[in-house]
Amino acid sequence: MNRPFIWKLGIVSLAAVAAFGCAPVGTETSTGKPEPAGAGTSAPAADAKLAGNLEVQAFKGGFGIDFYETALAEFGEKHPELKTKIEGDPRVWERLKPRMVAGDTPDLMFPGWGMDHWSLIADNQLMPLDAALDSPADGAEGTWRDQFLPDMLQIGQVDGKTYLLPLYVNLNGWWYDKAVFDKNGWKPPTNFSELKTLCAAVKAKGMAPITYQGKYPYYMIHGMLLPWAYSVGGADAMKAVQNLEPGAWKSDSMLQAAKMIVELRDLGYFQKGATAMSHTESQAEFVIGRAAMIPCGTWLYSEMKDNLTDKNQLTFFLPPPVEGGKGDPSALIVSIEPWMVPAKAKNPEAALAFYKYMTSPAIAAQFVSEKNTLTAIKGSESGIKLDVLRQPAALFAASKDAWAWQVRDWYKPLHTEIENALTSMLNGELTPEQFVERCEKAAEATRNDPNIAKRTL
Repeated sequence: MNRPFIWKLGIVSLAAVAAFGCAPVGTETSTGKPEPAGAGTSAPAADAKLAGNLEVQAFKGGFGIDFYETALAEFGEKHPELKTKIEGDPRVWERLKPRMVAGDTPDLMFPGWGMDHWSLIADNQLMPLDAALDSPADGAEGTWRDQFLPDMLQIGQVDGKTYLLPLYVNLNGWWYDKAVFDKNGWKPPTNFSELKTLCAAVKAKGMAPITYQGKYPYYMIHGMLLPWAYSVGGADAMKAVQNLEPGAWKSDSMLQAAKMIVELRDLGYFQKGATAMSHTESQAEFVIGRAAMIPCGTWLYSEMKDNLTDKNQLTFFLPPPVEGGKGDPSALIVSIEPWMVPAKAKNPEAALAFYKYMTSPAIAAQFVSEKNTLTAIKGSESGIKLDVLRQPAALFAASKDAWAWQVRDWYKPLHTEIENALTSMLNGELTPEQFVERCEKAAEATRNDPNIAKRTL
């Protein structure tokens, strides 16, 4: 997979200095002199002897930690002089934050969505990993870097240095049930006009055309607002929004995307009561056939597998683009939940060697097979066993622009305001024009706050 990736990350140094009291790694300091970051610790060869203690802390989310436990046990058997330990917690970041402050860090960590890893980078608390990535791969030819999809590595880079390493990759899109569509003679829409035609046919059958996870507006932001704004204005429009450029939220791209959502609402194409539904409630409505389509990421199967029957044929597709828009129709929004090595890790060599082992092609393919998700490791799609993953994998491979929405992590209060404004618009309390105006004001407040570190793409 070799495609351009538009979101190359950087940190505006002076804003970060104001926010964190020190210069970001590898950026220009207030004295005008660059602060060297170094390349970090190189990962040892696969056959190197390792000793001492290796501590891993991991987020215990939907995929659990059993795979990591097994992999670490196998790795420990290869290195009998190494004493290994792994712990997991659904809120592991609460355990890790005070340890990072105290300097008593684990050797390798997967801190989950509750940890602001960008602040850790700016505060020199994470190790740059490029020397390790340029070391020989484990179980494959070439370097370790060569084993990753390069655009997924770029998500974890600041000023060209890599601090965050991916494992699994989430793709954001829409889902339909092929069995239901085939029974009714429906086809998945390939553009917004076809979507409205399909919705009319679905509604005529007495089924809700679209449901959504109203309690968590993140899903509609990723599944409708952003893809349609991208489709209208292209990558530059979305880059302007993420860079907090003045007027970006009031652009034709954002306004038209908001109007498209309201149009579907006014036509009665959203399931009644969806605004009050949780993710599992709305997804259950879709699975049992009360709604024809739902925006959701590739984690849908893992979350709903206990609700599925052998009749379900869940199928992933991209949000229907706008005809004549500037955006590439193959584009999709991706996200990773990264792993990292603290700068004060006591045994970084063992940490890097273990993560290199866990991301080797054979082990990564096993992760795909067991956890039914995609990874950032080349060739790991060979582990796909379920048909539900084949279409997302094909669309991922064919995409000319896989891009990441970083505002949710960079500016959490801003993103909360965007979510609240979207809910208000869905409830009829804001017009599309008022929605983008509210988001623009929130972006302006973020841009003008000297205490908030600014990041740029």
